[in-house]
Amino acid sequence: MTLLRIENLWKDYHGHSVLRGVDLAVAPHEVVCLIGASGSGKSTLLRCVNLLETVDDGAIFLDEEEITSPRADADAVRKRIGMVFQSYNLFPHMTVLDNICLAPVKAHGVPRGRAEEEARELLTRFGLADKAGAYPDRLSGGQQQRVAIIRALATRPRLMLLDEVTSALDPALVAEVLGVIRELREGGMTMILATHEMGFAREIADTVCFLDEGVLRERGTPEQIFTEPRHERTRAFLSTVIASRRL
Repeated sequence: MTLLRIENLWKDYHGHSVLRGVDLAVAPHEVVCLIGASGSGKSTLLRCVNLLETVDDGAIFLDEEEITSPRADADAVRKRIGMVFQSYNLFPHMTVLDNICLAPVKAHGVPRGRAEEEARELLTRFGLADKAGAYPDRLSGGQQQRVAIIRALATRPRLMLLDEVTSALDPALVAEVLGVIRELREGGMTMILATHEMGFAREIADTVCFLDEGVLRERGTPEQIFTEPRHERTRAFLSTVIASRRL
């Protein structure tokens, strides 16, 4: 059984193929980590899944519904998907509580009182109960990213997409965001993460996918990918990453 299925996905920008024939199946409760160099297509793949980009060929299915069909309701699809970007995207003029409640109330029709109650429960769960009335500019980067994740969770998505959510953070703040993602995994959330955190990908992923120049070159368990990669390009990428960490 699959929750998400991607078949022969192609995406072009100005005549350049950013994604080339990507196939991927994600089961319920599975955590998939996308690794690869900058520009390899990781973010574009996530944006295609959330219908923020139109695909040029191929198809994407969510719960066996083809969401890339012209007849698909993009807004209805996005209600089932939570997406978190590297740049937080919180509304600066709204409090933390208002940021979290906006989508449940406006897009999902949840009564404001219930939305606030559930938002406060999430804030408490992730150690931010005292920040409900704060504005984003009063929070650290790590706190803002945790709020962004909570905001995505507040709509009770079937699938979470996380796009390099630690790349804009100071190293000291990375651990608190990774802790939230670790807890989501333990709770059974289905997730696809684009990440440069190789150690974390190895720890949290059920499946690791190596993207290279828009091609899904290799996929496997973390143990297989990080200890015995089969593809020459995977081996070269991991060697470069390991060498850079030693500098």
